Formats: sequence, C-alpha cells, structure tokens
Amino acid sequence: MEWQLVVALVIMIPVILLPVAFIWYLNLGGMRLLLRVVRRGRSSRDKRLAPEEVK
Repeated sequence: MEWQLVVALVIMIPVILLPVAFIWYLNLGGMRLLLRVVRRGRSSRDKRLAPEEVK
C-alpha cells in the first residue's frame, strides 16, 4: 500500500466509527433505562397484587 492510502485509512476509520459508537452508546443507555423501569414496575405491581397479611 502506498502511504497516502494508509494515511487516508487512519483518518477515515475513526470518522466512520465514532458515529456508530455514539449510536450504540445511546441504544445501550436506553435499554438500561427500560430495564430499570420494567423492574421497578414489576416489583411495585407484585406488591400491589400480594394478599394483605392477616393480623
């Protein structure tokens, strides 16, 4: 390979991969938030549906 091609690859690979990594970061953050909300909703629903203790 000629040096111009190597320089072009070294410059273009991060330019292409940076937006991809940012989108993955947003998607993973959204999934983490969704799981947190689902877990909280499930635990509060279980507490509501549990029969009351008899004293």
